[in-house]
Amino acid sequence: MISMTDKNSIRLLWRQGDSVAEIARKTGVSRDTVYKYRDMDDFSPKPPARRAQGSKLDPYRPLIESWLDDDMRSGRKQRHTAKRVHDRLVSECGADVSVSTVERCVREIRARRSAEAADAQYLDLVWGPGEAQADFGEADFYVRGMRTTLSFFVMTFPYSNVGLAQVFPGETSECVCQALRNVFEHVGGVPTKIVFDNATGVGRRVGGGVRTTELFAACSAHYGFRFRFCNPRSGNEKGSVENKVGCVRRNLFVPVPQLWDAGAFNRRLLERSLAMSDKPHWIKGERELDLFEADRLAMLGLPAKPLDCVTYVSRTADKKGKVSVGERGRHLYSTHPSLSRRRLTVGLRATTVSVYDPDSGELVCEHPRAYGSAPTDTSDPASQLALLAWNAGGWENSRVREALPDELREHMDSLDRAGLKAELRVMRDQAATSGWEATLQAVRLAYEATGRIDEASVAVSAARAATGTVTYDEPVDLGVYDGFMGVA
Repeated sequence: MISMTDKNSIRLLWRQGDSVAEIARKTGVSRDTVYKYRDMDDFSPKPPARRAQGSKLDPYRPLIESWLDDDMRSGRKQRHTAKRVHDRLVSECGADVSVSTVERCVREIRARRSAEAADAQYLDLVWGPGEAQADFGEADFYVRGMRTTLSFFVMTFPYSNVGLAQVFPGETSECVCQALRNVFEHVGGVPTKIVFDNATGVGRRVGGGVRTTELFAACSAHYGFRFRFCNPRSGNEKGSVENKVGCVRRNLFVPVPQLWDAGAFNRRLLERSLAMSDKPHWIKGERELDLFEADRLAMLGLPAKPLDCVTYVSRTADKKGKVSVGERGRHLYSTHPSLSRRRLTVGLRATTVSVYDPDSGELVCEHPRAYGSAPTDTSDPASQLALLAWNAGGWENSRVREALPDELREHMDSLDRAGLKAELRVMRDQAATSGWEATLQAVRLAYEATGRIDEASVAVSAARAATGTVTYDEPVDLGVYDGFMGVA
């Protein structure tokens, strides 16, 4: 099995006109392997298959990488050969591996690094048709009534100055690849080359090379575009997209947009982005949309199948059948109690999380993907708060109402529609920061102290709950604050 970077190198070398024999020699693989990946038409990630046993060399791979990293600081005649790597593994680590296995590993590492370095060797100061730049920005949106900060992906074509934008809740490789797919399909082609900033979620610099995610490498191989990352402190290399990020924010996201269906919003956003270029180019004088036709003609064609922008991970369900996914926050996704303690396959896409049975490959369930540092649980009542705050018609039969203590439930039942929606908005906003359990505790404390649920009292109660209960020597009369604030 060769790496996705090697597969991508095979396809790039073939497009550059190299013969099968030349590609095999340059990448260190067999001709059959070159034929296989040259003709492959779908690089979508596949659910991982269970392996009976990993390679004996897997535990030593990081050590081999470090030895080869040290070689970069030595003269060419004083670097590790594969035989020397094998000898050190045997003598220093007691490894039981063959010379051929070590040779294959070293060859793979060096081929991957050579391919990555080739993509980062040059600077692009003159931009031709069909070449692109990509970066992220941030802006505020009202997502189902709640104001939150989201990321937006922008791809520009410097030749024409046309830029297209897509909004996502994060900057993960799944978001980037889905944004790329959306843009490619909308314009009907694929840029020949894309320059990315280091912070776009698809790769980063490590020493003198670039490490990319497996999904992004699959995306590049699937659609056929070349890519590279900006050199550090070289903003001139992607000045077009940096300017376009600000332009999109000022022209398309002011006033703060209302977002209910992200998919529909993104489809409209592509059209609105293109409409911004119905004007003369700032230097060339021609209409930007007319210049964009030259970009289109220079692009690569779309593949027969779209890429499934998914990363598969393996997770063990807890005793209630929930799987936990997330780096910044702990996000729980419900499956079924019968799957408790089982190892499940989880497919992470930009906006959804899918859980599969690892034996049959069948889809077990799918949930909206959660982002952010606040803990979430798809079985929590908090998942209904956004809808209820928008339309309180389902309040009487909601999980939120059922989960409240009797006193709080009676209080909220007594409110008119406007008052109920106001208090639900307070709970929704607090849950986005603190999670359901902490919000419920804060709401209960606020109601006990003030007899109402408002933003200020819930925020104070949440802070109290986080730092411990504060007790006073005598009762506190909050009427003083009502008088100060002009509350009757």
